[in-house]
Amino acid sequence: MEQLSHFDEKFTKENFPISLVLDSISGEANIGSIFRLADAFNIEKIIFSGIEPKLNSRRLQKTSRNTHKTVQHEFTEDVLGFIKQSKANAEIISLEITSVSKPINSFKYKRAKKNIILILGNEASGINNELLKISDKHLHINMFGQNSSMNVAQAAGIALYEISKTISAFSKK
Repeated sequence: MEQLSHFDEKFTKENFPISLVLDSISGEANIGSIFRLADAFNIEKIIFSGIEPKLNSRRLQKTSRNTHKTVQHEFTEDVLGFIKQSKANAEIISLEITSVSKPINSFKYKRAKKNIILILGNEASGINNELLKISDKHLHINMFGQNSSMNVAQAAGIALYEISKTISAFSKK
């Protein structure tokens, strides 16, 4: 047994029809981690709204390990307009605990709408209510301790894993 470097990796490249909308996420380490996750899961792009990221931040760059240079991203001032325009071709999913949210591990991919837009919310206040209202689905990560939330980058990793796993299984049918 030997540990492999990323130059020796044996992973099959796969693209996932997922875009992330980051609703007012401000933590530079969180943004850097999300860039890295976006690269790891080979998603389509990241859309920033509310707060434009400081891509020249040393902390963001260090955390992203330069994936902020390779992952497609954009900033929109009109996130509601962007989501409304995307609804025809994408399933809009908010990752948030709400009165109607379902556990993320219950997610099933349906090819009816080919793309997925996953909305992640601000570190303190979550996803704004207008975005929650126009989402097709609310998913949450089951929590088993005292706290009812986790770090947004960690939640993004869990969500991307669960969603990409479901898409891969669907593709192999």
